[in-house]
Amino acid sequence: MARRLLITVPYAWLVALFLVPFLIVFKISLSDYAISIPPYTPTLELEEGWPGFRAFWAGLDFENFVFLSEDSLYIKAYWSSLKIAVLATFFTLLIGFPFAYAIANAPQEWRPSLLLLIILPFWTSFLIRIYALIGIISNEGFLNQFLMWTGIISDPLVIMNTNTAVYIGIVYTYLPFMVLPIYATLEKLDGSLLEAAQDLGCTRTSAFWSVTIHLAKPGIIAGCFLVFIPALGEFVIPSLLGGSRTLMIGKVLWEEFFSNRDWPLASAVAVILLLVLIIPIILFQRNEQKHREQNK
Repeated sequence: MARRLLITVPYAWLVALFLVPFLIVFKISLSDYAISIPPYTPTLELEEGWPGFRAFWAGLDFENFVFLSEDSLYIKAYWSSLKIAVLATFFTLLIGFPFAYAIANAPQEWRPSLLLLIILPFWTSFLIRIYALIGIISNEGFLNQFLMWTGIISDPLVIMNTNTAVYIGIVYTYLPFMVLPIYATLEKLDGSLLEAAQDLGCTRTSAFWSVTIHLAKPGIIAGCFLVFIPALGEFVIPSLLGGSRTLMIGKVLWEEFFSNRDWPLASAVAVILLLVLIIPIILFQRNEQKHREQNK
């Protein structure tokens, strides 16, 4: 009974706060736009009783999803978001792994302080951190003033309102999400394994790639997911740092909901975005389960 209760609580949480809202959004995505409050007309009404399967299927209206597949703006927004999220995750990994590796190999008494420095930005509001970053990378910001003062550049670097600023913002914001799971795996690494690999003929570099990277793979994958998933639907960073030239699906979603007030189309955008995020996670989990079964 206790085991069933422990399993029931998280499942009830997921059903109440994930499945039910998703079904509501999906139902709205099958509705028609209307100038009303709320701004849509449902095409699928279940209050009158559950229809037969044919009647139920005939009542579904996938017009919004068809429109998304045919409109180049939304296709470009999805591809642009995927590109920015993948590259930002890669850059975050390049910066975050050395941080995690250095902390894991630091003296035991230093590790809590170093981890505190990684977590410390979370004590500040997200918006305040983004506005502080604007003060650093803007044309009149601290970075350009310092580079011009040292004579490295003669004209200010144009970073604001570009994809480069978006990459910097995502890496700066989500870096702790990459460092912490990688550190958690590297901390458990047995140093004798590296010594054994070197005794068997591996160089320090090959031992690092064969042992350290291989054993840190779960933390790397977890960190990449923790960065990629929120970066794909990011709205604040591209709006404040990227400007009008940066096309991301989060901005499109916000404009459809609040500017155009087209809730059915915005809900369809949200449903597709969620599927884009869930499908790779499910495939990865199945692949990992197969590997665990094979290892047994």
